[in-house]
Amino acid sequence: MTRTPQDLCHALLDAARTSGAEAADAIVMRGQSVSVQVRGGALEHAERSEATDLGLRVLIGRRQAVVSTSDARAATLSDMAERAVAMARETPEDPFAGLADPGRLAQDRDAGPLDLCDPAPEPSPEDLKADALAAEAAAMAVKGVSQVSDADAGYGVNQVWLAASNGFSGGYGRSTRWISCVAIAGTGTGMERDHDADSRTYQSDLRQAAEIGTTAGQRAVERLSPRRPATGTFPVLFDERIASSLIGHLLAAANGAAVARGSSWLMDALGRPVLPDHLSLIEEPHRPRIGGSRPFDAEGLATGRRAIVENGVLTGWTLDLSSARKLGMDPTGNAARGVSSPPSPANWNVTLTPGTASRADLIRDMGTGLLVTSMIGTTINPNTGDYSRGASGFWVENGEIAYPVNECTVAGNLRDMLRRIVPANDARGYLSRVVPSILIEGMTLAGT
Repeated sequence: MTRTPQDLCHALLDAARTSGAEAADAIVMRGQSVSVQVRGGALEHAERSEATDLGLRVLIGRRQAVVSTSDARAATLSDMAERAVAMARETPEDPFAGLADPGRLAQDRDAGPLDLCDPAPEPSPEDLKADALAAEAAAMAVKGVSQVSDADAGYGVNQVWLAASNGFSGGYGRSTRWISCVAIAGTGTGMERDHDADSRTYQSDLRQAAEIGTTAGQRAVERLSPRRPATGTFPVLFDERIASSLIGHLLAAANGAAVARGSSWLMDALGRPVLPDHLSLIEEPHRPRIGGSRPFDAEGLATGRRAIVENGVLTGWTLDLSSARKLGMDPTGNAARGVSSPPSPANWNVTLTPGTASRADLIRDMGTGLLVTSMIGTTINPNTGDYSRGASGFWVENGEIAYPVNECTVAGNLRDMLRRIVPANDARGYLSRVVPSILIEGMTLAGT
């Protein structure tokens, strides 16, 4: 009989105790997925996978080691624990390693209210193939589209269980259903590509496949015959599709691990303005049907709503137990981990205060500048916040989109950039990062 993730976690803890561990935690992830890809109106690739991955962390005093496996046999679990304990005895001491005090552990471990697992039946491969074909056909129906390089649909279900020798034991399941399409317009050296995709917890929330294919095709055609923009200082509007990357840089700099290492351009910014005064950045890990939601973190601490930035001011760091101990602060319930690594800080769902203007309003008001719809590469100095990225999108003249552009670089300093952002009102509320299009005046562009 197949053992549950909960049973496997407790079997790992028992093996760790028997092998001499003073403390331990175990995580088990079990998942299955099916995906279908089509090309030219026919099945290109179909894949089904099932896996169970196990991770064990043991502690001998302040020495720790992590081992992992995908073999759930009893003998393997025993060997795994013995190996982990032997490794821990040889590793250097980490004064900040350790499990959570029992009094800090999450009391409410029920993920039911978060609605993370769709009760609807798993879609058949035929259903997935039909979605992929519909997306491909819709993209090909767009005038100017020459081919569809990828059209796929898929479904997955995952379970995770965490248990530790401090008394914690809890888990939850999560489902995902997705459709994506990549369209190519033009021919020869003049080809351009773009995409669209959707991924939801509930299948019933998923956008129609034909809509996804049509959008991918239209986006690809719009990129044909690009030019290089002028070099100089201009306003730049980061489209909603990529605007969350800017907030991602802020979150990375507010990560407790980076701060503890001394490699964050926000080192001196705690309690100071980092966004315009009327904007806040809120973390909410309890939003139903959202991919970043969870009732507890990877160390068994309760997750909860917090203002990372409130009225423009940075209120705190994102902390797991280790980084909190290093900085002499309380953890924030933000530990994440896989089966082969110890916990580290990570953010859950975040929402940036929306603006009142539409994306079209910001385009109209920016006069002459760049609308960025995609970015490649990245050069971010973690200590200074200096920012430089390759970009493509559309040149705006007199408040109207004039022509597509590519092969340009957008540069600035994140500390200055984020303080003058102007958000639109077009954020998609079902994403884990709810961030609208963002306008920033006075960016440096390098084009022709």
